[in-house]
Amino acid sequence: MREAAVVATILKHAVPKAEVTASLDQVRETVTGVIADIRERGDEAVRAYSEKFDKWSPDSFRLTDEEVEKIVASVPQQVIDDIRFVQDQVRTFARHQLDSLREFEVETLPGVKLGQKHIPVQAAGAYIPGGRYPLTASAHMTIVTAKVAGVPRVVACTPPIHGEIPAATVAAMHLAGADEIWLLGGVQAVAAMSVGTDTMRPVNLIAGPGNAYVAEAKRQLFGEVGIDLFAGPTEILVLADDQADPFVCAVDLLSQAEHGPDSPAVLITTSREVAEQTIAEVERLLPGMPTRDFAGPAWRDHGQVHVVDSLDELYALADEFAFEHVEVLTAEPRLALERMTQYGALFLGEGTCVSFGDKVIGTNHVLPTRGAARYTGGLWVGKYLKTVTYQEVTDPGSQALLGRLCGRAARVELFEGHARSGDIRAAKAAGDELPWNTA
Repeated sequence: MREAAVVATILKHAVPKAEVTASLDQVRETVTGVIADIRERGDEAVRAYSEKFDKWSPDSFRLTDEEVEKIVASVPQQVIDDIRFVQDQVRTFARHQLDSLREFEVETLPGVKLGQKHIPVQAAGAYIPGGRYPLTASAHMTIVTAKVAGVPRVVACTPPIHGEIPAATVAAMHLAGADEIWLLGGVQAVAAMSVGTDTMRPVNLIAGPGNAYVAEAKRQLFGEVGIDLFAGPTEILVLADDQADPFVCAVDLLSQAEHGPDSPAVLITTSREVAEQTIAEVERLLPGMPTRDFAGPAWRDHGQVHVVDSLDELYALADEFAFEHVEVLTAEPRLALERMTQYGALFLGEGTCVSFGDKVIGTNHVLPTRGAARYTGGLWVGKYLKTVTYQEVTDPGSQALLGRLCGRAARVELFEGHARSGDIRAAKAAGDELPWNTA
């Protein structure tokens, strides 16, 4: 029986879901048209959409090695040093993840060897958003992790920003180990990497966050190409008890709302006072934020504040949201590790903010949104690996045993061809008769 939903006092509502659905329908229609056009016209269509959406149409969208070196040389040394430091954190965590994956071979019966191997995909596409901001961190998360997994070819795409090359992002892509760097954004980048064009060979898997259009393009192309997960507009859920600082709650909610006007920012708290003060702090801080043009609409349309009666209800309601980022500002934040099951990433305690995960701490910031945390975690080294199996039977006794068993099991299912394959093994190994072989 399904448990009843938590009943909370809602001090701030988001826009009705119907409005969000209508907006997504428009996104879906646009993306379908762009992908179809790129399938038909290839590079010509890619260039047309880049001109339309990014005002960008160079002779080649792919940067040469010489161009990359020149761009990287223009980046201040402190920025380069910081990029290297953060990439070291991401690389270290990804290597620990890789070490946790075990290849094995086991003998289950005499001469029956079963094994498991992890094989990296041979080509991955890394999408690094950049329409609003130069998101260097997404280069770390997608490219460094792919290289730790052993992917031999990583194609990295990022859009220009207001017609300019995002030098720091290009530096991050290069230092992360990208094999190809393309100044190309949006649906046209995702489609080109997925289906290929005359100038870009297709990849096997697409990874990276993006806006609603990028997320929809990945959704539509999934199956033709692998994807990491559906990583759409950023979400933040702050969980607070009566000890939480409303000022911290407000700052952290706005830290994610600034990603874009469609980024949900939600507070669930056991304290009405904390809720009301947080709302007041948000309204006080918003006018002075340089990114208020994005954060303001996000809070207005997608901000929510819920008050519940207990921590049990707080965690239960948090799981119903199944949000990308969950920041736990309670007296005992590690309780969330025991109580919660549906989230992209947890940030435990006031000393740990979501922005650390976004920018510097080393865990991956490509995380599930729009409820996808109900069935998947975020991007990790395993997303770039194919876990495959192999089998070998060398013992005649086991060949006969399995052959006879296969014959019986297959015939129960009316698969005579399968049964005969088993019969032959038993005949070869132990001299069993083949009554169906009349030759």
